[in-house]
Parts: sequence; C-alpha cells; structure tokens
Amino acid sequence: MANLNKVMLIGNAGRDAELRYLATGTPQCQFSLAVNNRRKNQQSGEWEDQTEWFNIVIWGDTAERVSQYITKGKSLYIEGRLQTRTWDDDQGQKHYRTEVIAQTVQLLGSRDGGGSGGGSGGDEWSGGSSYNRPRGGAAAARGGDTEPDDLPFE
Repeated sequence: MANLNKVMLIGNAGRDAELRYLATGTPQCQFSLAVNNRRKNQQSGEWEDQTEWFNIVIWGDTAERVSQYITKGKSLYIEGRLQTRTWDDDQGQKHYRTEVIAQTVQLLGSRDGGGSGGGSGGDEWSGGSSYNRPRGGAAAARGGDTEPDDLPFE
C-alpha cells in the first residue's frame, strides 16, 4: 500500500521568518502562513473570507537562504509535508503542534503588488540543500550565481 503526505499552499507570510540554529548547528527557519478562502455566506449572500493559518518550518541550507527574504505579507508558494509534534509542559499538560515541513519555497511577490507577482519568475528553493534558479530573468539567462541585486522580488 502506497503512502502520501504532501501539502501545497499559496498564501502570505503572517510574520517575518525567524532563523535559529539547533545545538547541532542545523539551521531552522519558522514563520506562519495565512491562506485565504473566499466563499459566499448561504444565509446572507455576502462574500466572506476565511483565513487558515499554517506553521511553516524549513531546515538546512534552504532555511538560511530564504529566511532573509520572507517578511510579513510576502506572497509564497510552499510545498512540503505535514508533521505533528507533541510535548508535555511543566504542569504535565500535553500540547500538539502541526507544522508544514517545507521542501520547496517559491517567492511570488508581496501582497501590495510588488515583487514578481502571480508566481511568474519568482525564486524557488527546494530540498534540504539545493537551490533552483528562477525560471526566467537575468540571473537565469546568464547561468551564473544569483546576487541579491538580481532577484526579481527585491
């Protein structure tokens, strides 16, 4: 029997990414992602937005690369898997936290219309240690290293 644990989200960063290092030296980046769903209220007929919040965690070299670019309001595409952690607090109460462990992060632009917009030409980071160059733009055309000034969302 096959198994699948895959999540694909498009939304806006709810806060700036926080980069930290574990005792082992492994980088970890965390932030929240807001995903809106617009639906029509059956009783009033009015359109209303529902916002679902996701806890995003990125590990390794990718965490270091993207942490400086993920700021509150930035539009993102996230692909990864779900993971739930449990722990007991000092009073013995059990806590649960469901997180999306991101394997691909693509910057789509900001909520205010800046950046690359709509997912075309945004930078994409994948896996624990690899960086996928943008599908377009000067840096991709040159085939050289991407400099911060070359990034389409800054």
